[in-house]
Amino acid sequence: MPTGLSIFLIAVGAILYFAVTKVVDGLNLGAVGVILMIVGALGLIVSLVMIATTRSRVQRTTVVQGATPVQTGTTLTQEERR
Repeated sequence: MPTGLSIFLIAVGAILYFAVTKVVDGLNLGAVGVILMIVGALGLIVSLVMIATTRSRVQRTTVVQGATPVQTGTTLTQEERR
């Protein structure tokens, strides 16, 4: 669930729970608001975890001019020449 949708669900749930005083027969708007806030919070947590794990998997490569390319996991040592 995208982050924006999660925040939207939290906002709509908070409006239903805290601001709406209308009584609807057969429907408790406060309970619907709490359910929407819980679903939105869970969706926000899941989307933030997905973003965090995706960013940690990105491998960064540093290119040094004049150095020979090396394979991943090897160490490049540069000798000083006099």
